[in-house]
Amino acid sequence: MEVSNNKKHFYALGVSYKNADLKTRGDFSLGLEQRDALILDAKKEGIKEILVNSTCNRTELYAQVTDPSQLINLLCMHSQGSSSVFDKIGYTLKNSAAIHHIFRVGTGLDSQILGDFEIIGQMKQSFYRSKKMGMIQGFMERLVNAVIQASKRIKTETKISSGATSVAFASVQYIINTIEKISDKNILLFGTGKIGRNTCENLIKHTENNHIVLINRTHEKAKNVAGKFNVLVKEYGDLPTEIRKTDVLIVSTGAQQPTVSKDIIHKDSPLLILDLSIPSNVNPNVKELEHVTLINLDTLSQITNKALEDRRKYIPQAESILEEVKDEFLEWLGHRQYAPTLRALKAKLTQQQISEIKTQEKKEVLCVFNSATATISEQMIQKITGQVANYLKENPSKADSTLDVISEVFQLDIESHE
Repeated sequence: MEVSNNKKHFYALGVSYKNADLKTRGDFSLGLEQRDALILDAKKEGIKEILVNSTCNRTELYAQVTDPSQLINLLCMHSQGSSSVFDKIGYTLKNSAAIHHIFRVGTGLDSQILGDFEIIGQMKQSFYRSKKMGMIQGFMERLVNAVIQASKRIKTETKISSGATSVAFASVQYIINTIEKISDKNILLFGTGKIGRNTCENLIKHTENNHIVLINRTHEKAKNVAGKFNVLVKEYGDLPTEIRKTDVLIVSTGAQQPTVSKDIIHKDSPLLILDLSIPSNVNPNVKELEHVTLINLDTLSQITNKALEDRRKYIPQAESILEEVKDEFLEWLGHRQYAPTLRALKAKLTQQQISEIKTQEKKEVLCVFNSATATISEQMIQKITGQVANYLKENPSKADSTLDVISEVFQLDIESHE
């Protein structure tokens, strides 16, 4: 028996900190324009809905397609990544595994820093972006809303997000632990990326430093950020001069290529550089300079403290909430996915029932069919479809293959019952 292989499945695929280093994650990262272009190309290729998420720790695509290679090709086409590299370090998850993955990602349980709830905000933005472009339908909307619900419950019902363990806080901790008398040092923030802004805020809170300078390519944007903090704004052209004066350089730009290299660093005194960008915005050649220390996101993410260890106690409680919300979604999905086949099966059995009754009524010897007999046969049809529905509900991993077999055996017309 040959089953159609044109059936669409839900896939989650990408690269993350678990299997890709900072450089590789940078190659596969997607800026806003790249994400929009990818979504438009997906639309042209007939994909009905897609979610594209690209953060400092992961770049992932979520969509329903017949073949995941379609998504891999889109990712590689719009990033600097290649399919050969993806084959080595990328991951592809299907159906229930993909659904479980997006729940873990959105609730911070899969984050490099456990309980990091910034990811759900990023996922929401990606969702709204796809929806605005007409690439979100019922399935993805219900799924993302369920993930948001799980994230909100975990955040309010557990203490898995307690304590300051964000990358921004880790950056400040590293600076404080590395640089003596940090409140007297000069700090330069280049770029207005979210992590950079959060780092700037934490620096002001925890160091009482009033020697912080902010530079951004767009001067107005720098001024808007500076308005919230007690920092001095300089022009982009002043970058080499300000680097020469500073003790700590924090780079957080949204550029796709390095914006800082050894060519613009002209100083003999120690300089600590924190590169908080994905892809990396600091050229590794700065390490060739004797007095320069370069620290990137992966190093900062390894910094643990008591708060992070305390969070681990709440993992079982968080996972329990995740499973509860996920089961509710799967129940909805089951009804949504199984209903057309069950309706078609019931219609087919009813058709056969009517046909058989007519056949038997024509036989004078067995002309004993009445309303009671019809009722009994209808109850049998109800029991058969109910038994199939229960099996699908109790064995979701076998649902697709079971539905395919039922459709093939009974020659069901599924489309007319969707």
